[in-house]
Amino acid sequence: MKTTNTTDTSLNQYYLGIMSGTSLDGIDVALVSISKNDNKTTFVVGEEFPFDNDLRKSILSLCETQNTSLQNLGEITGELSLAYAKAVNLLLKNQKIAPSQIIAIGCHGQTVFHQPCGNNSFSMQLVDAAKIAVNTNITTVTDFRSMDIALGGQGAPLVPLFHQGLVSQMTSIIEQPLVFLNIGGIANISIINPPPLIGFDTGPGNVLLDSWMAKVSGKRYDENGGFSAKGKCNDTLLKLLGSENYFGLPAPKSTGRELFNLEWLEQKLTYYKGDISDEDVMATLVALTCNPIVEAINYLPSGRLLVCGGGAKNNAIMQYLKTSLPTWQVKVTDDVGISGDFMEAMAFAWLAHRCLNRLSGNDPQVTGARRSEICGSITRIFNSF
Repeated sequence: MKTTNTTDTSLNQYYLGIMSGTSLDGIDVALVSISKNDNKTTFVVGEEFPFDNDLRKSILSLCETQNTSLQNLGEITGELSLAYAKAVNLLLKNQKIAPSQIIAIGCHGQTVFHQPCGNNSFSMQLVDAAKIAVNTNITTVTDFRSMDIALGGQGAPLVPLFHQGLVSQMTSIIEQPLVFLNIGGIANISIINPPPLIGFDTGPGNVLLDSWMAKVSGKRYDENGGFSAKGKCNDTLLKLLGSENYFGLPAPKSTGRELFNLEWLEQKLTYYKGDISDEDVMATLVALTCNPIVEAINYLPSGRLLVCGGGAKNNAIMQYLKTSLPTWQVKVTDDVGISGDFMEAMAFAWLAHRCLNRLSGNDPQVTGARRSEICGSITRIFNSF
């Protein structure tokens, strides 16, 4: 369990955010305080709870094979939702906070399929809001993406709007230009300055690196990027992987594990003629993660790139970015006082606040939706009125 605490009791509304991302590395719970006067958001405390191994395997299988029964889908959703509730209750117990002090929980749920384009667009997150609300006794907000998709948007990414909100209250880091980069399973950027706000998924983040690492070593991830650093990028393989249509699409765009997964990588490798070491595959995947990021922002001469998510701890990724962007300051968000580990959990606490206060939760410039709208579905229980 990992805990960060920067307690600030001067603000008077508390919200919890729950996030379990594409990397499936655990459940992040963040407590934030939001001012009634100016909506200033302050990170209070966060804890990370590892997934039960069997539950993680079930979710991973569901994402990658897309082969399940309705019964299995319902059971996984229920088990996951109870795990979310347990994580909330543990954080509150550890911090000696009563559920009655929390206005609401914002829970993203676990994305298992994301199809933002076409006539039958949707984004499926596993979460049972009622189970969370009943087992925590706290109003719970979920289903943040459906409204944006119904309005013709991608439903993702939603976090750039939160990044913009954070920057608006931290004048010390506003400069030209300023970009947030989240490297979770999927990598996405938020170009805050110069305006207008731009955000989209650049492509795979850790998802292919983690999958290949698990295949060749049995380890769930490449700790500190040490395995990748032993290899050398293979330009032929990189060109082959980079030929995926997604990389050539204009923004708005978003993607997920339904496209970038181990099966996708192994299929691409069948077209590669020649021998290649596991380390070289990993080094090539580092380049595949970083190059679309660099291409997305290198039209700007210089600036500050603030990195968060698991990829911020991968030295191979960070070094690649620094080498490729020599005129940029490439730093982790923690360097400017923003928790990188709990960024997305904080965002969904913030989005829950916006939903309850009838404020928009999407940005059409980012997602492509026809308009801004309140995003999220509210599940209340009697004791929370």
